[in-house]
Amino acid sequence: MRSVDLNADMAEGFGVYTCGDDEAMLDVVTSANVACGFHAGDPQIMARTFARAREKGVAVGAHPGYPDLWGFGRRRIPFTPGEIERLIAYQIGAAQALAVYAGARVTYVKCHGALANLCEVERDAAEAVGRAIKAVDRALVWLTIAVGEQTRAADTLGLNGVAEIYADRGYTRAGRLVPRGQPGAMVLDPRAAAARVAAMVAEGAIIANDGARIATPIGSVCVHGDSAGAVERARMVRAALEQAGVRLAAFAPM
Repeated sequence: MRSVDLNADMAEGFGVYTCGDDEAMLDVVTSANVACGFHAGDPQIMARTFARAREKGVAVGAHPGYPDLWGFGRRRIPFTPGEIERLIAYQIGAAQALAVYAGARVTYVKCHGALANLCEVERDAAEAVGRAIKAVDRALVWLTIAVGEQTRAADTLGLNGVAEIYADRGYTRAGRLVPRGQPGAMVLDPRAAAARVAAMVAEGAIIANDGARIATPIGSVCVHGDSAGAVERARMVRAALEQAGVRLAAFAPM
């Protein structure tokens, strides 16, 4: 039976501010990407999320981003590759510490927002992230945007990369994510998202907005936890995959 992971971004509140329904989402996904305090999250939210994920048998990863609480990490900041490397190492360390505190273990890293988008297309930035992962713990899995520079950088650096697709994002003919704010960037209909994910996993290919197919390994599917109807969309994606005979399981051991 084919196996695939289902992940979502979590712990993206801050202080009294909440974002998404992490408790409900943890009942659906197999991996949780935990914000590390730069684009969102704080020690309280991170520790709580790690603990609940452990209780529910969900794998956890570090979800580092730009230091941009006001912009939720979705604004590009002109850091050098060296600065990106140290930002990533810092956030992985914070996640590892709080995971151990909560009785869990970080097993992978996935970049957030504008930083992830930069690493999708710019090799220098992607390799900076990879070097940080390798320096902190080369056993960590790197969850990468399929058909992007992260995937190639993981191979170059000898890291274990797992390619992911997005349930709720549109794709160009080149297999790139349609930038947020442009037409077709988001797939808001949960039924359409679920059907498209099942088709992509079955075909082993990204399906672009114009119908083009771009072959790629697919190890994980992401549903954004902060978007409207996120939990419903995740449930429908999971159901569609299971109905297609796909087993849902984390790509990295707890």
